Amino acid sequence: MTDELDAPRADLDEAAAQVVREHLAASGIDYDEEKPGVFSFALPGERKLQTPVRLDVGPHALGVHAFVCRNPDENHARVYRWLLERNLRMYAVAFAVDADGDIYLDARLPLSSVTSDDLDRLLGSVLTYADESFNPLLELGFATSIRKEWEWRRANNQPTANLEAFRGWLESGETPQPQ
Repeated sequence: MTDELDAPRADLDEAAAQVVREHLAASGIDYDEEKPGVFSFALPGERKLQTPVRLDVGPHALGVHAFVCRNPDENHARVYRWLLERNLRMYAVAFAVDADGDIYLDARLPLSSVTSDDLDRLLGSVLTYADESFNPLLELGFATSIRKEWEWRRANNQPTANLEAFRGWLESGETPQPQ
């Protein structure tokens, strides 16, 4: 039986895959190419420390898949509405939810978009949207867990540095209202 990862992909546009390889290398992004034309890497952020990304080069399109957040614990309708409202203002990618309820940024773009400049704009969009959306998604979908963690840490003299972004609504006892 042939190892699928070593088998050549008939559906791969090699020229586009080479542009992706060169762009990632020139940008200093460490990546894995699990099989020809399938690239996995992480983009560093500020609020969301890393955004895992996968680019899939096919015969007609470039697929973009970036993990943003796991399935929210609560408030699903507000989370989904927030995502859909954001989709109206975004460039190239859109929020999506997988079968497990996890939140991704996703896109399928024509291979004509596989240029270094367009990849730079595309990956910049992925990083910006993942990073900007992270805290609001946590506030909407995980407020109860965040509040419990905050209270436990305060009661046990544990550091709260990674919860500082939420201090305002945590200390006030209010429900978070992300914009």
